[in-house]
Amino acid sequence: MKSVNLSREKGTIKVPVERIVLNAHGVEGDAHAGAWHRQVSMLARESIEKFEKEAGRKIGFGEFAENITTEGMLLYEANPLDRFVSEQVALEVTQIGKKCHGDACAIFREVGNCVMPKEGIFCRVIKNGGLQAGDPMEYIPRTFHNTVVTLSDRASKGEYEDRSGPGVVEHLEQYYHTLGWKHEIDHHIIPDQAEQLDLLLKDARVKKTDVFITTGGTGIGPRDITPEVVQHNLDMIIPGIMDAIRLKYGQEKPNALLSRSLAGVMGQTLVFALPGSVKAIREYMPEILKSLRHMIMMLHHIDAH
Repeated sequence: MKSVNLSREKGTIKVPVERIVLNAHGVEGDAHAGAWHRQVSMLARESIEKFEKEAGRKIGFGEFAENITTEGMLLYEANPLDRFVSEQVALEVTQIGKKCHGDACAIFREVGNCVMPKEGIFCRVIKNGGLQAGDPMEYIPRTFHNTVVTLSDRASKGEYEDRSGPGVVEHLEQYYHTLGWKHEIDHHIIPDQAEQLDLLLKDARVKKTDVFITTGGTGIGPRDITPEVVQHNLDMIIPGIMDAIRLKYGQEKPNALLSRSLAGVMGQTLVFALPGSVKAIREYMPEILKSLRHMIMMLHHIDAH
C-alpha cells in the first residue's frame, strides 16, 4: 500500500495518516464508516497517474477520497467478493466504481471529472485490525462453487447419454466467463433416489456451495421426487422465477405448466430444480441467469441495486 487516508466529512478529500484502524463499520473516525457495504474505499496509484495527465497536476493521496491507495494492481479488474488480505486485516470487495457525486465532490469541482466512479473499488471489513503505508496486501480472487446434479435412473446406469446436465454446465461456464468470475463446477449423475439427492444437498449446505442445480425428476411420474427432496432442504422458496418461466412457455405449450420446478435458498446456497430435457435447459437457464448475480449479491448482504 502507498498510503492510508482519512476524512471526517463526506464530499471532502481524505488526508494521509500514519495508520488506520479497521473494525466492523470500516475505518475508525472516517466519515464513510457505517453498517453498509461501502465501508472502505480503495484506488490504485496506476489510476491516479492516468488521471494526473488529464488534470495537469500531481494528485495527492486521498484526494479522490480513497481510504487506501495501492500500487501493483488495477483494482477495477477485481470482482465482488474477492478479498484483499494483510497480516492483520481482511477486506472483501463489494462494489466496483460508484455513481459520480458531481459538484458535491471536491476533485470534480476542480477538474470537472473524477476517476473514482470508474476505477475505485469499495470493500467491507471481514477481519479487524490496523493498516499503514508500506503494509503488503494479498489479492485473493473469489472462486464460485457450483454443483450440477442429473437425476435419471437410465442415465445413471449408462443406458443413455445425459445431455441436460452438460447443458446446465455449459450455460454456467459461459455465464462466469462473461463476468470474469473464477469458478468450479461439479457434475453428478444419480438415479431418482431421494437419499442420494438429500446427501448431496446437505453436503452443499455444509460446504456453502454457491449454486446447486438439479435437472430431472420435476414431473408428476411415480419416480419424480426432486421437488419434495429439494424443498425439504430449503430455508426459503423463490417462487417468482419458476412461475414466470412456466407461464412464459406454457402459453404456447400447456404441457410446460406441468413442471414442478422450483428455486430457493439453502443456507448460503442458491438451489434450482429444473426439468430433465435439453429443451427445458435452453429455456430455463437464460431466465435464471438474468438475475443470478443479483441473487448472489443479496445472499451475501450486498445491497447494491
